[in-house]
Amino acid sequence: MDGKYLLDKNIVIPFLAGDSRIQHKIRQVAEVFIPVIVIGELLYGAHKSARRAENLARIEEFMAHTVIVACDIDTARQYGEIKAQLRKAGQPIPENDLWIAAIALQYECTVASRDGHFASIPGLALEVW
Repeated sequence: MDGKYLLDKNIVIPFLAGDSRIQHKIRQVAEVFIPVIVIGELLYGAHKSARRAENLARIEEFMAHTVIVACDIDTARQYGEIKAQLRKAGQPIPENDLWIAAIALQYECTVASRDGHFASIPGLALEVW
């Protein structure tokens, strides 16, 4: 695999849990980015978990060694266009995934996810891991 990849939460969680298949795939990728939305989802999960402190520490360590991509006005433009296209097509997807897709389109990244609904977004490169 080559190119730039934007990882969805359902890829990051198994990576952090030591899933060797996911870790192998990530090692083969040229560039890996994490959308700030995924960081928020991970932190939310850690805060509601039974091992709150341990999970928060793991996420902090992960963030220290990862390129995190934030949203800006160009992301918002992408988001608005995607959401309008999907609404017109009658194919809504979860709100956070709309933002992830918008970042991926903005930075020309392939989304690595286990969610096939990203495939309904025109022009978005997707690999289902």
